[in-house]
Order: sequence, then C-alpha cells, then structure tokens
Amino acid sequence: GIRDYKVTGVQTCALPICSGRFAAGERLPTEHDLARQYGVNRHTVRRAVESLKQSGLLDAQRGRGTFVHNDVLDYHVGTRTRFTESLDRAALAPGRRLISVERRRATDVVARALGIRGNSNVEIVTLVGIADGRPLSLAEHCFPSKRFRGIGAAFEAQGSITAALAWFGVNDYRRASTRVTARIAGDEERFHLELSAGRPILVTESVNVDGDGVPTEYGLSRFAADRVQLLLET
Repeated sequence: GIRDYKVTGVQTCALPICSGRFAAGERLPTEHDLARQYGVNRHTVRRAVESLKQSGLLDAQRGRGTFVHNDVLDYHVGTRTRFTESLDRAALAPGRRLISVERRRATDVVARALGIRGNSNVEIVTLVGIADGRPLSLAEHCFPSKRFRGIGAAFEAQGSITAALAWFGVNDYRRASTRVTARIAGDEERFHLELSAGRPILVTESVNVDGDGVPTEYGLSRFAADRVQLLLET
C-alpha cells in the first residue's frame, strides 16, 4: 500500500513508494510537482522526503535529483575479487573516478600489511567506484613505492588497477585476506558516495598478493551499505 508520513503540526504527505507508483531506481518529481500533485505545501513534501531518505527508501544524488532506492548489489569477495567483474555479474555498467594519486609514508597498519618498513613510502590511488552512474565505493589502493613507483600514472593510462599492475609485471594476483567492519559515514565518504547524514558504510581492509605470495596491495574500501551486500566466497 501507500506509505504515509505524518509530520507533526502539518498535513499528512502520502508518497506511493511502496505501492510501486515509483519504481526502484526511478527519479522522483520535484518538490514543487509533488506538492501540487498531492495537495500539500512544499515544506511538508520536503520533510516527508527527508524522512524517506533517513529510512533508506530514497537516495539523494548530487546534481541528479532524488531516486527511489534500488536493489542492493551482490559484491563478490573471494580470492579473485575484481570490481569490474562484480558489476558485470549484475549487468551493471562499471566506472571509476580518479580522486587522487599521491606518495606518502606508510602507516603502521599499511606497512605491516605490505611487509615493508614503517618509514617506507607507498603509492596511493584513491578512486570512486561507480555502478550505472551511481557511486558505490570509495577506495584507497596502496602499493609499495619501491616496487610500484608511478603506478598512479599507469592507472591513468590503462584505466584499471589490474592493468596497471600488469604494467609492472604482476599479471595476476589474489586476495590473501579481507577484514569487514561497519560504521557511520564521515564527511569525506558522504561527499563522494552522495550519502545523507547518519547513513552507514561497510569498510573492507584487504591484502592482495602476487603469484609468489608477496604482498602487492593494501586496500581500504568504503561501500554505501544500503547499495551493496558483500558476498564472501571460499
């Protein structure tokens, strides 16, 4: 049926999200059009829409509008985790937006994961993973500078992490470990993933190794929790 949201002190605003009037992934009309259609003022519509966002039924996408929440993606995490392959399985168009390429000293966590000295440098490629034009993940890919100096430029030239690693002679790699946690999104994650305040994210810390078992990459990925579920494979 139609889900009603009563806002204290104002009229009731009924938005037929659950009835199928607006399909998953569909963009909602403007506040002005909704107010006129349902005979309420725009302030009432605004509060109802915000309530639906907080409930996870609507998603606000910066510069595009407000959309009915779509089904979550099964993101496969196994020994051969690949962003593009996970999206291909779901028949979604994959995309990457490069945020930054930098070199800095490894933190203790990154150094231990990569088996390098704590004062060593790492190459960090930060990307937003996109599915059908919608941000899905914010990921930092960290590589030992001694072995992969300039891998950021290789990524820009090749368009993928897998191809960039191949540029350095790593033609295949596998996932050695993955740690999954959850928390509320911070300001940076909210901005890049286009999340409203208070929304949760899934955080994965991973280590990939080459064919000889040598660590090649430490990854820190933040996923919009209401857009993806991690499918752990053995």
